[in-house]
Amino acid sequence: MNHKAENEAILRGVLDRWQTALDAHEPEQVAANFTADAIFQGLHPYTIGPEGVAEYYASQPLGMTAVYRILETRRLADDLVLGYLTVDFSFTDKPTISVYLSVLVTDWANGGRITHYQVSKLD
Repeated sequence: MNHKAENEAILRGVLDRWQTALDAHEPEQVAANFTADAIFQGLHPYTIGPEGVAEYYASQPLGMTAVYRILETRRLADDLVLGYLTVDFSFTDKPTISVYLSVLVTDWANGGRITHYQVSKLD
């Protein structure tokens, strides 16, 4: 497997779990995809660790779903993959929000965990 395909498989492993838990509005399961010291920056002030991630997603409206598309990947170290994505967050009662997302994923021997999550909204 080439690095791009391997990197995408690593990212999809953790991002598919993140997406499934987010779509089901299961904040604790979303947070389980993050390392204990993860830096998390959604569209609110940043937080550190899974507890803050769970609080962030618990505050999101029921019915919110996400669809992601990987744009770029880079292997930054033997145990660290960068993913640059677009994500469309859809809601039942307001327009879809499209963002760019950068993630750093580590610990893929144990299924992968996000150690850095940074959302950018450009418009």
